[in-house]
Amino acid sequence: MRIAKVFLQSLFLAALGVLGPVLLLADESPVDPDAVLGIWETPHEEDGWSRIEIYQCEDKYCGRIVWLNEPLYPADDDEDMAGQPKVDRKNPDESLRSRSIQGLELMHSFVFDGKHTWKDGRIYDPKSGKTYRCKMEISEDGILKVRGYVKVGFVKLGRTSEWTPVTEPATD
Repeated sequence: MRIAKVFLQSLFLAALGVLGPVLLLADESPVDPDAVLGIWETPHEEDGWSRIEIYQCEDKYCGRIVWLNEPLYPADDDEDMAGQPKVDRKNPDESLRSRSIQGLELMHSFVFDGKHTWKDGRIYDPKSGKTYRCKMEISEDGILKVRGYVKVGFVKLGRTSEWTPVTEPATD
């Protein structure tokens, strides 16, 4: 019985040795590092959405807001800025609170891992004024999965947002 068990384990490991690399190639096929470049639309949420341009900045990847579906504060704005262009008013640095949201660089320092992920980046959330660690991946269906997170010990707590590629110009 012991010999049969060892034989089956050996057979299983041998099969993994042959099939393992093939399975990895199917799941981990490299993508073009510049596939992330271009304009991406964030999910349509109740409080608005935007379009982000991802571009190269030196040898890394960065992103900036190039379009807002609601570029002005609403009539019921809590801070008496109704009808004015949205600014970075939640920024922890008071000197930056008057800068425009449109054109704001909110992503920086991403590096391509050589396979399918852009990692080691940072993403800024102008709604909260907080900056998070971030990574991005493009799914097989062309959706950019942007994951902002904080690292707590060995655990990464955060959320993933799915951005779609933009092929037509923005209309106001």
